[in-house]
Amino acid sequence: MATVSGTRTAVVPAPRRIGRRSVAAWVLYDLANTSFSLGVVTLYFPKLVEHVFGYPKGEVDGAVGMLASVAAAIVFILAPVLGAISDQAARRLPFLAISTVLCITATFFLAQATGGVSFVLFVVAVICFQAGLIFYDSLLPEVSTDANRGRIGGIGVGVGYIGSMLAYAIGTVLLPDEGTPTLDDYTAVFRGIAIGFLVFAIPAFVFVRERPRVAPPLSWRVAPLAFSQLAQTARQARRYRGLLPFLVGRMFYADAANTLIVMVVLYATGALAMSDADARMVAIISIVAAIPAGIAWGQVVDRVGPKRTLDVVLMGWMVIFALVAAIPVGLPTWLIYPAGAAVGVALAGLWASDRPLMARLAPPRYYGQFFGLYSMVGRFGAIVGPAMWAIIVDPGWLGWGQPAAVMFLLLWMVIAFLILRRVDDRPREWGPDDLPVLAVEAAEPA
Repeated sequence: MATVSGTRTAVVPAPRRIGRRSVAAWVLYDLANTSFSLGVVTLYFPKLVEHVFGYPKGEVDGAVGMLASVAAAIVFILAPVLGAISDQAARRLPFLAISTVLCITATFFLAQATGGVSFVLFVVAVICFQAGLIFYDSLLPEVSTDANRGRIGGIGVGVGYIGSMLAYAIGTVLLPDEGTPTLDDYTAVFRGIAIGFLVFAIPAFVFVRERPRVAPPLSWRVAPLAFSQLAQTARQARRYRGLLPFLVGRMFYADAANTLIVMVVLYATGALAMSDADARMVAIISIVAAIPAGIAWGQVVDRVGPKRTLDVVLMGWMVIFALVAAIPVGLPTWLIYPAGAAVGVALAGLWASDRPLMARLAPPRYYGQFFGLYSMVGRFGAIVGPAMWAIIVDPGWLGWGQPAAVMFLLLWMVIAFLILRRVDDRPREWGPDDLPVLAVEAAEPA
């Protein structure tokens, strides 16, 4: 059905059959990019900094945290602009392909003899990875309906953590069991992760069927126009019930979760004095727990709604942070293993619930712009989190230690929970100006 408003025609998307290949290809991309997130950001790049570039354990937190903050700051600036550009194009998939290939290329060449070059490539890879998520997340409505969005998103989260298993397996095979890994060892690991990312990302570029939108040909004028629309997009957020407090709350909980992802291995080897092998075991327990949890959380989202699910998940995070902070100051060290499993369950719940909630709150015509803001507020948190972790932990700054940094993350979760109390996830009634302008849609094969 079409509704005319001025000279624009807003098309209410008719019920449609979404092919299984589209869904499977979208889910596989989650596997691909999660292998980068855990393999590069969490596991192996911090160890490259320590083992190859010779940073002491206490300074690795500061170096990796500051690099992650630089990347997050750049994405913070670019995210809403990239989203606006993708809204003005006929399709988002080409932008996803470009950002993915750039991330894979930077990852492939990541381990260099010169630390400065590796640091720059790490920042570039993280920027392109996060840019790709803007386009990928905004494609969720193309492979799901409002009735099954939680389930599809949850399957993506669960299968995505298989990508973490892949990254872990690559490191297990290519890094030596004894002795300190060399530059060549890390070169092989990063190249293996890059190739795996490419293999599992390709199906999304080929099989995801995105409904084309009516759009003029792209030109260089799109970028400055997108910048000019940024303030308008931020103002628009106030028009939509619950959207602004959700974005503000996400800034805090994404900060805490993303900081933990970056720092968890360093916490295990630092505050808990675990070996690298034991720290990786904590990570693998977390991953194994997250795989079925993502699928289960998706079912919960469809049954009780994304907002109530997110509330439960945030309360779980508060308990986890309190437990993890208490282990090095009196509790048995073995508790880090069940805590690791709980982290996996909570991470899966966070990503399984907040994407569908964003899709519920944002107007369909402007998914790109608002998913850009969604990424932007997450990146703002990622600027603050790793930087504050570095300031709290580094002896050259406050030097309070890693447990104090975890308590800082707990505070962030509490703030997020309180802000999100103002958000509800009741279905929205969209007007003509909020609906997409779709081109004639070809039938999609099953």
